[in-house]
Amino acid sequence: MSSFVDYLRARLPLVNERLAAASARPLTNKGVAVDLERYLYEPLAHFTAEGGKRVRPVLCLMGAEAAGGNAEVALAPAVAIELFQSAALIHDDIADASELRRGEPCLYKTQGMGVATNMGDLALVQVIDVALQDAALPEERKPEVLRRLVEMELHTLEGQALDLGWARDERWDVTTDDYVYMVTSKTAWYSAASPLLIGAAAAGAGDALREGLRRVGLHAGIAFQLQDDLLNLVGDAEAQGKDFRSDITEGKRTLAVVHALENLGAAERDELVGILGSQATEAATLARAVELIELGGGIECCRDLAASEVAQAEGLAHGLEQDGLISADACELLCSMAQFFVNRAS
Repeated sequence: MSSFVDYLRARLPLVNERLAAASARPLTNKGVAVDLERYLYEPLAHFTAEGGKRVRPVLCLMGAEAAGGNAEVALAPAVAIELFQSAALIHDDIADASELRRGEPCLYKTQGMGVATNMGDLALVQVIDVALQDAALPEERKPEVLRRLVEMELHTLEGQALDLGWARDERWDVTTDDYVYMVTSKTAWYSAASPLLIGAAAAGAGDALREGLRRVGLHAGIAFQLQDDLLNLVGDAEAQGKDFRSDITEGKRTLAVVHALENLGAAERDELVGILGSQATEAATLARAVELIELGGGIECCRDLAASEVAQAEGLAHGLEQDGLISADACELLCSMAQFFVNRAS
């Protein structure tokens, strides 16, 4: 079976090399260029260079290769997706008042709120610019790639709006269906569906394959987020570090929480809502919240839905193979990707 981990390792140098070359530069060579580097370009380049596993841009390359193209044709869109990730994280850290990102103080902590916000905005501009200016991407394919990048951004912003709005308004009436819609928009589109689809579009794939890869990615992307939620609540505390059970401290409306609130008795529900609304950080209080979530079936619900979403992603991948739209190797790689999303420990 083709291993997604091996594929990720093999394609990572391509992404990192192109990402380094894509760093934006000041529009002027006058004396203020030094200040522009200091206040805008250098900190953003450093933040992006310190990124994580680069799963999203590698998935873009995978989409291109699944469509029979070469990875290089999708490098610019892949970099664009990683730049969107940078923008999203910079803005998320401000919205969540986070302290650390990738083991370092958040950008707004070191650069100031306004300057950091502006850097995130630059990353959003670069999303379009790097794809628009790329010579390797055929001109006739650019409109579709750009349209899909904008589509990815809009879905993510909608999901973020729901996530932030529910927290701001202290909404505890969110349903399981509401959560699945939110996480599909906020996470599944830009974590898997859009990268696969955009890579295929860059390679010139037809509508049927683009749509098929999008559907595989949506199911796998939901599973990806559910695994994140589970790791935060019941994963390895040492591996999670200071973020362990931070979803409880932040009162996040995860599926585990939403399902538990739908199924707990009145007294236990009120207790869990009280903890989630208190910004608790004490280990014993966080443990009690997890106990209540488990009592309400939230952990089991997450695991069951994650397994179901992976099974659906795998079934769709096999369907693409049976229809002659992708090779057996590409099918196995897509299945390995879906399994990786739910078997990872971090």
